[in-house]
Amino acid sequence: MSKLLSVTEWCALHGKDPGNVRRMIAQGRIPAVKVGKQWVIDADTEPPADLRVKSGKYRKEKVEAADE
Repeated sequence: MSKLLSVTEWCALHGKDPGNVRRMIAQGRIPAVKVGKQWVIDADTEPPADLRVKSGKYRKEKVEAADE
């Protein structure tokens, strides 16, 4: 078994916000185990993929639709 990290330690390692990580744990996007009152995450766990649209394509489609 590899090392377990608290949410705060894991966030510092991966540059993530602890509040968002706790939300993703609750959604099941990050595997974690609750030990007492604290969530712990396996040190080998990678952050989930960022699902936000960053290309701006969705904006171009809306602008084209508004012009018609």
